[in-house]
Amino acid sequence: MQKDSKIYIAGHSGLVGSAILNELKQQGYKNLVFKTHFELDLTNQKAAADFFEREKPEYVILAAAKAGGILANNTYRADFIYQNLMIECNVIHNAYLHKVKKLLFIASTTVYPKNATLPTSEDQMLSGDLEYTNKPYAIAKISGLMLCESYNLQYNTNFIAITPTNLYGNNDKFDLEKSHVLPGILRKMHLAKLLNEKRYEDLLNDLKFDSIEEAKNYLKKFGVDENNVEIWGSGKPTREFLHSQDLANACLFIMNNIDFKDLKGGNTEIINTHLNIGPHKNITIKELAELIKNIVGFKGNLVFNLNRPDGAMQKFTDCSKIHSLGWKHKIDLEKGIQMMYEWYKNNQETQNNNNSSIRWGGGLNFEYFIFSNIQSFYTNNIYDFANSTKRVCNA
Repeated sequence: MQKDSKIYIAGHSGLVGSAILNELKQQGYKNLVFKTHFELDLTNQKAAADFFEREKPEYVILAAAKAGGILANNTYRADFIYQNLMIECNVIHNAYLHKVKKLLFIASTTVYPKNATLPTSEDQMLSGDLEYTNKPYAIAKISGLMLCESYNLQYNTNFIAITPTNLYGNNDKFDLEKSHVLPGILRKMHLAKLLNEKRYEDLLNDLKFDSIEEAKNYLKKFGVDENNVEIWGSGKPTREFLHSQDLANACLFIMNNIDFKDLKGGNTEIINTHLNIGPHKNITIKELAELIKNIVGFKGNLVFNLNRPDGAMQKFTDCSKIHSLGWKHKIDLEKGIQMMYEWYKNNQETQNNNNSSIRWGGGLNFEYFIFSNIQSFYTNNIYDFANSTKRVCNA
């Protein structure tokens, strides 16, 4: 990519997309295109087609996705498969139609079977059954990988797909219900610490409640009080965690140095041409919780709720392919969590507005929408948008 190449970052405001956008800016790329949810609904086929026709990007980084932890994946199963499939189909197909030079699709290691051999290499995709709790999400991501590979083989495009391990970092989601495991545990620990130290003003500011009793009752639903923090499952599952800044660095390395021809090999049957991206180092959920506890400074107890699901028991990816091509991560887990915690404490106002103001249902079909401190928003049809909500409030 040249410094003046037109680059579209789909999903620029999320954990991954914001890190990629920052990395692009830091490396001197100037012709960057990005749109908010309100400006461009990527689940809308016509909106996506019109955008590509108008902007004609040379390069595309597809980081837009609906993602979440075990509870969110298991609860909103239809939303996870539908929204992700629509985003992938619309972006990848239009990238082909408009002759995009290279596309990078960011998937997830959920594409691998629940009983995959460890460490799990790329060729194990589709070799067994998927973990039930996030199967709809995983199937959508597998479809995205196959879209990239299939367009490359049929139309000679240059679409690369990657499967990062669990991600964390600045601009993560800290919602107690819908976040991934690391930011979810971190926020629980932080709130429990505030309770334990009787820092009630800080607690109310974080949760946006008016009374301490209201806040305490709310936190009980998530197993949090001044002396205890509940962790789902046994604590025995293993996971890998990669800082979003490392992933952003990997994405730019791939965009500038790796093409599909470098990945397809010489076999007659070309399959599983994606790349695992990770630290090649795993940790149990219990060890992770203890590490976060020490970083946050919470003095209470960890309570492992065996009535809650563990998810896949082991995840450990083989990253030898990307390592052989010249990239390795730089940020170790302890340092990364410290960076993330400092960022969270310094950005609570933004984070809490993002966590609680809007409940995303599917595309622009919200269950509830609160107009609060919003200067303007974009939608293709404001009348239909308002009618599609169950309730509209002026706050």
